[in-house]
Amino acid sequence: MAEPLPWIEAPLRQALQQARGHALLIHGPRGVGQFELAMAIAAAWLCETRRGAAPACGDCAGCRLLASRTHPDLQVLLPEALQLELGWTAGEEAADGEGGKRKPSKDIRIEQVRAAIGFTQQTTARGGPKVVVMFPAERMNAASASALLKTLEEPPGQARLLLASAAAQRLLPTVRSRCQALRLAPPSAELAQAWLAGQGAAEPAVLLAAAGGQPLEALDRLAQGLDAAAWRRLPREVIAGQSATLAAWPLPLAVDALLRLCHDALAVAVDAAPRYFPAEIVPRGGEVPRIAEAARELLAAASRAEHPWNAALAVEALVQRTRRALLPGNPGADAGISGRPLATLAS
Repeated sequence: MAEPLPWIEAPLRQALQQARGHALLIHGPRGVGQFELAMAIAAAWLCETRRGAAPACGDCAGCRLLASRTHPDLQVLLPEALQLELGWTAGEEAADGEGGKRKPSKDIRIEQVRAAIGFTQQTTARGGPKVVVMFPAERMNAASASALLKTLEEPPGQARLLLASAAAQRLLPTVRSRCQALRLAPPSAELAQAWLAGQGAAEPAVLLAAAGGQPLEALDRLAQGLDAAAWRRLPREVIAGQSATLAAWPLPLAVDALLRLCHDALAVAVDAAPRYFPAEIVPRGGEVPRIAEAARELLAAASRAEHPWNAALAVEALVQRTRRALLPGNPGADAGISGRPLATLAS
């Protein structure tokens, strides 16, 4: 099995000591390891030699089956798009839907939940519990969540459910109330930076700040091309009206980067500390109302960033809009994004 994240060791032991019921909700900020903790708990529950609150041994037959993702008493529910991203085999629904051409879903579909419910009702294959891991649990829609309620209330046999979420508030209250909650806090900056350095990341402090203190998010951003050098260049390039760096990133990441730049520009404008960028490179002199208005437009753009925009034109327009807000004075009227609706940038 992969090495566990160092900061989940204590929460893992806590969960194994204190888990009282059959359903556990692991929640916390995005990018701190809820899924990894859920899998570590599942591994411990399915380990065939573990005693007490110890983690999985990693050597028994059950642990080897889990490491190869073939354990017959474990089912992992992920949105189809996330299955592909994490390298898990997509379910039959994704392969067979609509002639095999349906776009992978970003939600946990009701068919997946029903299959998991059927799985919990089957006889255990190796004598231990039947374990279902669901991540991110907030990706269940109302129908999927409602289908799960009876199993959460009255699980069959030794069934255990692990729900991992970065937005537990989006779960139905009836789902939350049926689970024992375990909050996973972000690791200390020192621990997170040491871990990122161990993953080969240069300037881990810069990357960690860029990701809001969330180390897995920082590593994911690095994989998308957001390294520390590019992050340091970004404020200067935006002020110069240059969009080449941002255009090389996925559009949602580019929009998010501009939002974070506006956040920090607003912070320094009111004599507060920036959160995402080193203080010495945050643009200064922009007027608070204009930066706030640009941030609102960026938020609106973020809600549509998954749409089939012409990405290069969209990024160029967003950079110019942000630049006008960050520059001192009033360099031209702010007539929306490049003076035209963002919808006209769709491909």
